[in-house]
Amino acid sequence: MKIEILTIFPDFFRGPLDYGITRRAREAGLVEIKLHDLRAFAHDRHRTVDDRPFGGGEGMVLKPEPIFECIEALNISPREERLAQKEKESVVLLSAQGRRFDQAEAAELAQLDHIVLICGRYEGVDERINDFLADREISIGDYVLSGGEIGAAVIVDTVTRLIPGAVGNEASTRQESFTAHAELDSSNGPSSTCVSGGLLDYPHYTRPAEFRGMAVPEVLVSGNHDEIRRWRRRRALEKTLRNRPDLLEQMVLTKQDKDLLAELRAGTS
Repeated sequence: MKIEILTIFPDFFRGPLDYGITRRAREAGLVEIKLHDLRAFAHDRHRTVDDRPFGGGEGMVLKPEPIFECIEALNISPREERLAQKEKESVVLLSAQGRRFDQAEAAELAQLDHIVLICGRYEGVDERINDFLADREISIGDYVLSGGEIGAAVIVDTVTRLIPGAVGNEASTRQESFTAHAELDSSNGPSSTCVSGGLLDYPHYTRPAEFRGMAVPEVLVSGNHDEIRRWRRRRALEKTLRNRPDLLEQMVLTKQDKDLLAELRAGTS
């Protein structure tokens, strides 16, 4: 996979791209990441990339010329072809006005060969970039950042770890929070002891079994895999109900899940 990042602060990425899974994936040749300084595509003496918006208003907006010229230099397929899904590439505009990024979209992007991330700045970008260049407008959350660089780093990390070979144990990426395609038994829930199945992840414990008087739950050291599976499912449901109840509305729940949720809700009422 090739990922290209358009930014006015290329040095920002020296940290996020040089550690952990992203670095290992780059070194293994699984992903190629290139940074493009938008100021290199500004032709005035001051390399100006922003301007005041027509109609007035506070703040500055990124101009269209540098971004259009940079995209054209990358030999990206026309937007119409990308929208028709003829090419395995995408141009993504990072924007507070975009749809919220989630694991499903990360998995979709991980299937592509070429991704371009446009980092917005200031009060945003000229809307013609969104209308005629980008085929996706994405936000990483319901809050406002100073620019799209942090969002781009988040997307790079999230997508890279889904590329086959990037994570040592690929099964682990199918067992995490927000991964909704876990194997479910119609009555008993997950078929594995290690699946959250779209819920927030269940709690994890490691050695020592007792630390400063705090003991690991007995079920986890019992060796009874059925009981471990049920305990983990219950705890995942409990944490999701407490922290992200909106996720439960999107899930296909088994009868056992519904019974457990009824118990949990009764216990908090």
